[in-house]
Amino acid sequence: MNKRILITAMIASVFFCSGQTQTREADSLKSLLKSAKEDTTRVNSLIALSGTLLRSNSGEALRYANEAKTLADKLGFRKGQAYALKSIGMGYYFQGNYIETLLYWQQSLETFQSMGDKLGIANMLNNLGAVNFNEGDDEKAIDFYLESLRVSEEIGDKLRIATALVNIGAVYFNKKGTHDRALQYYLKALPLSEELGDHDAIGTSAVNMGEIYLERGDDKSALFYFEKALNAYRKSENGNVPYALNNIGKVYTKRREFQQAIGYQTEAYRLAEKLNARLEMSQSLLGLAETYRQQGDNPSAISSYIRAQDIAKSIGANYELKDAYEGLAGLYEKVSDYRNAYKYQTLFTGIKDTLYNAEMDKRIQAVTLNFDLEKKQGEIDLLTKDKALQELDIRRQKIIRNAVGVTGILLLLMAIGLFNRYRYVRKTKRIIENEKERSEKLLLNILPFETAEELKEKGSATPKHYEMVSVLFTDFKGFTTIAEKLTPEQLVEELNQCFLEFDHIIDRNNLEKIKTIGDAYMCAGGIPVANTSNPLDVVKAGLEIKAYMDRMKAEREAKGQDYWELRIGIHTGKVIAGVVGKNKFAYDIWGDAVNTASRMESSGEPGKVNISGDTYALVKDHFNCVYRGKVKAKNKGDIDMYFVESHSA
Repeated sequence: MNKRILITAMIASVFFCSGQTQTREADSLKSLLKSAKEDTTRVNSLIALSGTLLRSNSGEALRYANEAKTLADKLGFRKGQAYALKSIGMGYYFQGNYIETLLYWQQSLETFQSMGDKLGIANMLNNLGAVNFNEGDDEKAIDFYLESLRVSEEIGDKLRIATALVNIGAVYFNKKGTHDRALQYYLKALPLSEELGDHDAIGTSAVNMGEIYLERGDDKSALFYFEKALNAYRKSENGNVPYALNNIGKVYTKRREFQQAIGYQTEAYRLAEKLNARLEMSQSLLGLAETYRQQGDNPSAISSYIRAQDIAKSIGANYELKDAYEGLAGLYEKVSDYRNAYKYQTLFTGIKDTLYNAEMDKRIQAVTLNFDLEKKQGEIDLLTKDKALQELDIRRQKIIRNAVGVTGILLLLMAIGLFNRYRYVRKTKRIIENEKERSEKLLLNILPFETAEELKEKGSATPKHYEMVSVLFTDFKGFTTIAEKLTPEQLVEELNQCFLEFDHIIDRNNLEKIKTIGDAYMCAGGIPVANTSNPLDVVKAGLEIKAYMDRMKAEREAKGQDYWELRIGIHTGKVIAGVVGKNKFAYDIWGDAVNTASRMESSGEPGKVNISGDTYALVKDHFNCVYRGKVKAKNKGDIDMYFVESHSA
């Protein structure tokens, strides 16, 4: 889902008018400035000009905003100073430089506060919330948005009230567990936005509500809100019409009304192409590809995925690339084109890791943002300490002189050390032999023995096809929520404790660890040496992992501590296994069985071992299982699923 927020601009219409309108307005303001005196009118014109240039040339927008700030300072024009600071922050916001944005917007807020300008205060609180939201700090974002809402209600400004409500909804929309609260805020914002005729706010609220209802399976409500968003976006000229059309297509795909879906998604693509909105072009093609796939038109689905992939790659849209790679991997396997299936499964795995790392980087940025701001202020303070720096330089030179004397002594000691050369060589030889043995052990920790031997002999390893492999996935429920309360060191220690125990369990059950991705753990039975016992081995391991997590939960509950709950999913089927990479070898597996096992995990419940019907057929005589019925799984349709309760008596 694409979370959408509203940012309060200096001039509300500036950001949503067409490119031609912006160009005309910019030219008009530049002409006016040629004859303008150095007064408050010139300050306001410079600020307005900066606003018109933000999307087309943020660097030039910054230049005019800084000029406005300089003149406002000279004139002692406080209101102009506040809006100029806001404009400078806006320029940095559009460049993605959030540290500078926060510095200038905080100064703008303080200036508005010193004047008692509550409208300016409400605007800046909203915008500071937007920066923290973009940086992943939902808690700070909510604080700013709520304060903006309070001030807006004090002055009775319905536009700012609606904006704050929409943005609070967006924070709650960010997490599935708080979707009910998101809906509450959107439902408050919608009538206000309609009363004001604020089509962007109407569209933002409605499209996000539609996505929530679509995910919940309420097609009727989803369609109602997507159509409301479409009508609003058609009136606002903000370029979001293709996004709404594509979402309407998704509803019809879910209803299996494929011609309707194709009609909307084709219109979405054509309009996005006309607007040169390449992200929306890629998203519309992905929607079409999924519709064709569900319709059974594999050639059209593959063609649409490839076109979506090419556009997404050209603009660096990694989430769209991930969906394209995943779709192509599944379709090529379906049509028995295993070479391409292997290629795209490898690309899909790589992009998933990239996105996970990007998310982790974003969380780290959110944690360190305040530190960076303090550091920047510290660097400014250091510029005033010239005398201290000069004294430091004198001490440094003295240290260098002393170091020369010490170096002479060291050379003498080295000469004496040559006497022990023979003993040193013998000792080094033993160390090298020990290190070689250690390297062998490390290699076997990364790769199976058979694969490692093949790599050493040939320099490469041939991918192998396995007819029956059981794949197990685990994933922690509420990982992000608990992780936010831990330091990085505590987080790694918690994960390491769990994963070490998982390692012991799979070793006992003759399984092969494949990898960990963030808080997810993946292993398999029946590789690299094929066997027929792997369904039993993997289910047994799943129950042991569940038992371990149950013990941890009980211990933590007794201490009043937060605890993690685990979903476990298992499926049995055909896979391809082999080594990926050239410099950093990685043993991995690919195939529809892997994707289905992942869906078993995501479709399961915390504290349960969820297995597919295929696995159940192989283990039913050895384990007590409860039939869940046919459960819908993403990109897989309805699948028979079972919860494993215990070993049979």
